[in-house]
Amino acid sequence: MDFLILFKALVLGIVEGLTEFLPISSTGHLILVGDLLGFNDARGKLFEIVIQSGAILAVCWEYRARIFNTLRGLPRERAAQRFALNIVIAFIPLAVLGLLFKKAIEAHLFKPLPVALAFIVGAIFILWAERRRHTIRVDSVDDLSALDALKLGLAQALALIPGTSRSGATIIGGLFFGLSRRAAAEFSFFLAIPTLIGATLYQSYKERALFSADDLGLWATGFVAAFVSAFFCVRWLLRFISTHDFTPFAWYRIAFGIVIIVTWQLDLIAWTA
Repeated sequence: MDFLILFKALVLGIVEGLTEFLPISSTGHLILVGDLLGFNDARGKLFEIVIQSGAILAVCWEYRARIFNTLRGLPRERAAQRFALNIVIAFIPLAVLGLLFKKAIEAHLFKPLPVALAFIVGAIFILWAERRRHTIRVDSVDDLSALDALKLGLAQALALIPGTSRSGATIIGGLFFGLSRRAAAEFSFFLAIPTLIGATLYQSYKERALFSADDLGLWATGFVAAFVSAFFCVRWLLRFISTHDFTPFAWYRIAFGIVIIVTWQLDLIAWTA
C-alpha cells in the first residue's frame, strides 16, 4: 500500500483519538485535517467513522474492570442494573433524533459557517458553565438517577449539530445539571461506548460497498493510532480536570471557529463540510 495513504491514516487516527473525548468536536477537526490531506472523498469519510472503534476500545480498556463488574453484576446487583439502565436511557435521545433528522442535518448544517458558529456558541456555553456558581449534586456516576441520565442524553443529542462536540455537550450539560467535572467526564466516556459503536456499525453497513481487502493496512493504521492517542488523552483529561476547569477548551473552540470562517471566506481551504 502507498506510504502516503498510510501516513494520512496515521494522522487522522491520532486526530480522532485526541479529539473524540475532549469538548472540542472531533468531527470538525477530522473535516479540517481530511481536507488538508486530500482524504475527503467517500472512502475518507467512511474511514473517519470506522476509526472511532479504536477510540472506543481505549475507553473500554481504561475502564475494563468497571465494565466487567457491571456486566457480571447485571443479573443480581441493583447498582450494576441502575448504571446499565442509565446508559441505555442516555443513549436513546441521540439514537432516535439521529435516525429522524440525520439527512436534514447533513443537508443544511454540514457547511463551514454552521460548523464554525457551533464551535463558538459551544465555547460560550462552556464559559457560562464555568463562571456560574457550580453546586455539585452528583459526585459519582453511581449517584446518577434515571432523570439525570435522560437529561444528559438530551444534552448529548445536541451533538447532532456538527461542531458541537458529543463529549462537550454531555460534559457541559453535566455541569449545568449539578455533576462534578469527573462524574460528567466519566459518564461521557461510558456513554460514548454504545453511541460510537452504534454510529460505526450503522455507517459501516450503509457504506459496506466501499470496504476492500486492499485497505486493511489503512484501517489497521488508523485504528491503532486512534486507540493509542485516545488512551493517553482520556488519562490526561482526568488528571487535568482534577486541578483545572474547561475554560481553556472554550478559548480553543473560539479560535478554531475563527480559523474555519477565515479559511472559508478567503478560500484557503476547500471545505467539504
